[in-house]
This record gives sequence, C-alpha cells and structure tokens, in this order.
Amino acid sequence: MPILTVSGLTVRRGQTTILNQVSWTVAPGEHWAILGANGSGKTSLLSALTGYLTLSAGEVELLTQRYGRSDWRELRKRVGLVSSAIRQMIPDDEPALETIVSGQSAMIDFWGKMTAPERHRALRILAQIECEALAERPWLFLSQGERQRVLIGRALMAKPALLILDEPCAGLDPAARERFLHFLQNLGTGKNSPTLVLVTHHVEEIMPVFSHMLILQRGRVLACGARKRTLTSRTLSLAFAAEVRLRTRNQRYLLEWREKSPNRLM
Repeated sequence: MPILTVSGLTVRRGQTTILNQVSWTVAPGEHWAILGANGSGKTSLLSALTGYLTLSAGEVELLTQRYGRSDWRELRKRVGLVSSAIRQMIPDDEPALETIVSGQSAMIDFWGKMTAPERHRALRILAQIECEALAERPWLFLSQGERQRVLIGRALMAKPALLILDEPCAGLDPAARERFLHFLQNLGTGKNSPTLVLVTHHVEEIMPVFSHMLILQRGRVLACGARKRTLTSRTLSLAFAAEVRLRTRNQRYLLEWREKSPNRLM
C-alpha cells in the first residue's frame, strides 16, 4: 500500500503552469529527496500535497485517501511538516517541551493543560531528537539547529506516516548542518521511522538514508526513482541548466560545475 500516490498533478494560475503532469509514488520503506533549481516547483508540490494549493488536474492520494474526497484537514495531521513558515510562527517564550506537545493537535502557540501522557511522550521524543536538556528552554534561546530538531520532535508527536522536511538546513552554519544531517540519517534508519521526504537544492545534503530521488525541472518531473539510477551528472546538468559533474566521497555527494547555455543541454 503506497504512502503517497501523485498522478498527473497539474497546477495552473492564470496563464502560468506551475506544475505540469507530475506523477510520483512513495512506497513504505523508502525515503525520498526532492531536488531542483529555484523555481522548479518544489514548494508548490509540497503545498499541493498538504492541501494548501488547489489542483487544476490530476489526483493525490495519501494513505489511500484521495484529495477532494476526504477531509484533508484531518488527513494532513498524518503528515509532519518542518518548514521555515512554521519556524517563524513559534512564540519566543514557548519552552521546547510545549512546542513538541503542540504537535499532537497541529496547534501553534500551545495553550491548555499538558496531560501526564503527553508530557511523558514529549520527554521521550526530546531524548529521541537528542535535546533532553532543552525541555524548559524558550524558543528564543534555541539555536537554529536546535529549533529544527524541536520542530521534527513536534511533528513526531502526532505519529506521522510521512515527514516532510522543506530545506531544513537553510540558515545553518557548516558544522550545525553536518550535525543535523547525521541526525536525519539516524532518524531515518531508526526503528518505526516515518517516511522521510527531504526538499533541497544541495546534493551535499542527500544522506545515504535517502534511497530515492524526485528531480524537478520547470514544474515537470525530470527524473524519478532509485537514487543510484536517477542522481547522475547528466540529470543534474539538465536540472540546473549548467554543466556539472557529480562526485562521491565517503557516501556523500559533491557537485562541480561551470555555467553552460541551457540550449546546449537539450
């Protein structure tokens, strides 16, 4: 049973086609990275998947429930989302423990009384995301890397089947980025991990745990499938409209490139 099935997804606004016939299936046990240049449609695809962008054509099924035929407000509680938009809405004075508990009902700015089971689960999640010491620390005094981990903990509170990470390394310094990426690797290989979908435009952020790739170009699917087959120098040259060479070192990727006319790549 697929976690997610996207068939012929098209989004138009006026005369502009934002997404064009995107088809994609995510099976249990797979972790995906979505890669593409700025303007390739990555953010729009996420908005469509979470019900914030109306489809012009096509179908989206999440956990066998079809968009437009199910209550997407309830269904998207099964989808954890870590994005800059959520990060900016967390109150400065909210302790990390409350931020995590707020994920139980997809609430921003937690209010009400925390139950004993909620507190117990949130503390377990804090240990899982390696942030036990931060339980009472306000959001204002968390580092960028700590905030990203707490947001993941918040998403895990609702036991999601799918966890979407929208450019989670943006704003992290190199050392913090590496610590966070290794944290993702451990999360994805851990017991009972949700299916991970990482959205990025940096190949350096694609850890070994990400087994599959969806590569977008100008709103269309350029490549889709197993990482070893789809993540190639030629595919990336087309995606970024530049001549690039993909290298690997210690199971990590590096990109060497020089500008090249897109017409020469077709």
